[in-house]
Amino acid sequence: MDLSAEFKRWKAQCLSKADLSRKGSVDEDVLEIVQLLNGQEQFFTTSSCAGRIILLDGSINGSEVQKQNCCWLLVTHKACVKDDVTVALKKAKGDAVLKFEPLVLHVQCRQLQDAQILHSVAIDSGFRNSGITVGKRGKIMLAVRSTHGLEVPLSHQGKLMVTEEYINFLLKIANQKMEENKKRIERFYHCLQHALEKETVSTTSHPKEKVNTSYIRKKKRNPAKAHGKRVTEGNEKELENNDHDDPGISVTIFPEDY
Repeated sequence: MDLSAEFKRWKAQCLSKADLSRKGSVDEDVLEIVQLLNGQEQFFTTSSCAGRIILLDGSINGSEVQKQNCCWLLVTHKACVKDDVTVALKKAKGDAVLKFEPLVLHVQCRQLQDAQILHSVAIDSGFRNSGITVGKRGKIMLAVRSTHGLEVPLSHQGKLMVTEEYINFLLKIANQKMEENKKRIERFYHCLQHALEKETVSTTSHPKEKVNTSYIRKKKRNPAKAHGKRVTEGNEKELENNDHDDPGISVTIFPEDY
C-alpha cells in the first residue's frame, strides 16, 4: 500500500466533510492552529475544541453524567459571569454540573516522525496529556490534551446544592483555567511555527533520522471508540482514533517522563 497516496486520500476526504459540531465552525482561539496544520502536506485536523466552560443538566437517577444524554444549559469559550450561570441553573431539572474543558485537538499525521515533532510541540506548550496512536492500517493520530480541567456538581434533582458565594469561587477558578488554556494555545501556535520552519530547513539539508522507539508501548484499543469524523466539539467518542475499520492493537507514544 502506498501510504503517502492513502494519506492524501484520507486528508481530502476528511476536509471535504461537513462540520458536524454544535457550533458548526472551528473555534476562534484555535483557528490559526487548524489552518496552519491543514496547510501542511503532512498533517490534517480531524477535530478541535479550543476549550470551554459548560453547564450540563444530567440524569436525575444518579447515573454518571454523559454529555450526549444531557441538556446543555450554558456553553461559552470565553470567561463566564455568575449572572449567566444563575439564569441557566433555573432551567435545571436534574443534576447540573459545571465543567471547564481545556483544548482538545486531534491531528492525523503522514509519518510517525511528523507526529513526534507535533507531540514535542504539544508537550513543550503545556499539553502534557498528549499522545500518539498508530493503527494497523497506518493511520497515525496525535491527540493534544492537558489535565487542567474542572467538574463540579451544583444541583441535584433541580435543587441548588451550593451557595452563590461558592458559585463565584468556582467561576473564578474556571476563568483562571480558561486564561491559562489560552496562553498554552498561543504558546502551541508559536512553537508549532518554529518547529515547522526548523523541520523545513532540516529536511532540505539532511534526510530524516530513524524513529526513536525507546518509549513505545502497545495497548488494547476499545473498538467502540474506533471511529472518527471532522467536527470541532462534541462527538468525542467518534474522535479518539478516526480509524473505524482498524480495531485491535495500536501503539501509543508518550513522553519519556510521562
